[in-house]
Amino acid sequence: MSPPVPIAPATLVPSEVYDDPGLHYARVEKAGDEPGPERGMVDVAVLDMHHGFPNLGHESIVDTLLEIARQERAHLPGAPELRVLSYDVRAGGAVPEGPAGRFSIVVGTGGPGALDPRENDGVSEASQGVRESAAWEAPLFRFFDRVLRDPSVSLLGICHSFGLLARWSGVAAAVLRPAEKGGKSTGVTGNVLTPAALEHPWFSGLARANGGAGFRVLDSRLYDLIPIGTKTGLLLAFEEGSRPEIPGEAVTMLELSRDADGVWPRVWGVNFHPEIGDRRKQRVRVERLAERGEVTAAWFEERRRALDAWDASESAEHGLQWTSSFTFEGPLRRIVARVLAERRRLDR
Repeated sequence: MSPPVPIAPATLVPSEVYDDPGLHYARVEKAGDEPGPERGMVDVAVLDMHHGFPNLGHESIVDTLLEIARQERAHLPGAPELRVLSYDVRAGGAVPEGPAGRFSIVVGTGGPGALDPRENDGVSEASQGVRESAAWEAPLFRFFDRVLRDPSVSLLGICHSFGLLARWSGVAAAVLRPAEKGGKSTGVTGNVLTPAALEHPWFSGLARANGGAGFRVLDSRLYDLIPIGTKTGLLLAFEEGSRPEIPGEAVTMLELSRDADGVWPRVWGVNFHPEIGDRRKQRVRVERLAERGEVTAAWFEERRRALDAWDASESAEHGLQWTSSFTFEGPLRRIVARVLAERRRLDR
């Protein structure tokens, strides 16, 4: 199986800058604000877990989905339009309300604070300044139930959303990373594919691309997810342990359901950031957030300095691109292409 080609650098979110008026973006700020479905429109959901904190992850996910759709629509005459609906889950309590089957793709972002909203008091170290109600959790978990039952929907949970999927499914428990492990894990780190991943019809390609079970990820996590049961999920990767390619105790990649073709993941999660990793793209996104007035000057300077200081080697950069291709961009591209083609046939 040949690996997917990484997507071209993304541009701005508004549809006109993609030279495609068939692309749309809408924000769902609170429960009840969700726009209804429209004929000839494919809807994609992004579950924004940032609780109002500025973050590159959300911007990167939206950019990637719209850029993939632009490329796929360009060589599919008569393709339906596509709309990304971004739900402010934690701050606004906005969770998709209708049948899960409305959405071909659902992507959950990372975000700050504890993975159990009841622990976010705004004061404790793990809360990272987040004070929130847990009222959104039950509706979100019911939505996860609907997604898992509906084979027409694919869901990817990233970082914070990965932790929520692990808690909801009962596969793993969240444990704050202790001081002896260095506390929060940040930067480019190593992960290790499990034997199950090495036999997986899709994710085994990541091992072939890297020449072994070890692969590079961009990390930013306060919590380890420690497996407590594997009956409902396939554990695909763990953090790197004491030596390269020796797995540690925390699971970092999980598959809860596979597509009907038996090859592609349908419901899966990663406890790292495959949506972030290309410094050129991130520099554009940081500048864009600043231009839109969505971040403070201090936040902008901190991120700009981090990008300037990022001295990842060429091999590390190459490894991050493979990780993104196999865990994020490749599966999303396949789903977008399939759904646009299917909807085109149905609408004729």
